[in-house]
Amino acid sequence: MTRFFKKFSLLGFMLLGLPFLGVIYAGKDIALYLEFPPSTQHVEHAPFSWTAFILYSSVIIVFTLPFIVRLLGTKRRLPSPFPKGQTSSLHHFPWWGWLAAVCGIGFWILAWSRFSWFQPLQPFTFLPLWLSFIVVINAFTHRRKGSCLLTEKPLQLLALFPFSALFWWFFEYLNRFVQNWHYVNVQHFTPFEYALHATLAFSTVLPSVLSVREWFLTFPTIQKGFEHFVPLSVPRPRVAAWLLMSASCLGLFLIGIYPNHLFALLWVAPLMVLLSIQSLSGEKHLFQSIARGDWRLFVTSALAALFCGWFWEMWNMYSEARWIYTIPHVERFRLFEMPLLGYAGYLPFGLQCAAVGELVFSPPCAKRG
Repeated sequence: MTRFFKKFSLLGFMLLGLPFLGVIYAGKDIALYLEFPPSTQHVEHAPFSWTAFILYSSVIIVFTLPFIVRLLGTKRRLPSPFPKGQTSSLHHFPWWGWLAAVCGIGFWILAWSRFSWFQPLQPFTFLPLWLSFIVVINAFTHRRKGSCLLTEKPLQLLALFPFSALFWWFFEYLNRFVQNWHYVNVQHFTPFEYALHATLAFSTVLPSVLSVREWFLTFPTIQKGFEHFVPLSVPRPRVAAWLLMSASCLGLFLIGIYPNHLFALLWVAPLMVLLSIQSLSGEKHLFQSIARGDWRLFVTSALAALFCGWFWEMWNMYSEARWIYTIPHVERFRLFEMPLLGYAGYLPFGLQCAAVGELVFSPPCAKRG
């Protein structure tokens, strides 16, 4: 357990300390980064650039196209998962899933409407809406395989909520240095109210993504398509881990100095740091199965975050308390509030959710086999 806390003390220092040291080194006003609740927009974002848009699009296509081709090819080759004449799952959709669906629709209506009688509670619809989502997704999983996180691992699912709140506060902190999003209609909150309601909302992130991932893992297309995919291993893992750690440290140090160029590190640096620490400590990590050609957790984690991202952005669109994006270079072609290329950030974010989730579902100091 001592080793566990040492590891995460190092992780916390790198994520919290290095960006702050960078802006101190650059001589910037540190008060802007400590403001709470954050309200001052101090980063001047670069305008839209076709060159950057095409470059980012090309990188995204290069990385995602092999997986898309594999997924579509597997889907065409697979026979129907059901016996002849059967078109649905063997399991019934549970009653608690129907109840959550009704509640979710109700909170969706309340989030997007402006009833005068509901006005005092209008900013607080995020939490019940996403709690309903989590239960409904678990019900879909239960329908497909007869069990789910909610029924099989309820304590671990509950443990995800406090982990999730802490996890997302790290991203809120890193966002201070790039300001890719900010919140509106929350100005009336006191610092305590802001922290409380934000923490409750943030607590639903990991349960949502990991519940969707478990649902996706029940799909034969994903199981068959990515259980035996391309093996990918690193010849000298410790050297690679040190290089990854060094690049992460440098990037985090510079993120506040060059926010228009390094803003994407917000979505990959925490994962890079955590994987480096786990690899150097000889512990299990998310990417070990890839060396055997098993990409199922990788693919489902990334897709789960993208799936949740669709609902995050859609439900955010007409909510009273909501967020607005200002992303440099690619601020165009919005889908809801999010610029189109911004959705690519959900892919590595899903891997980070998976890496943190492993700390809840697995022993923290499990050694590699």
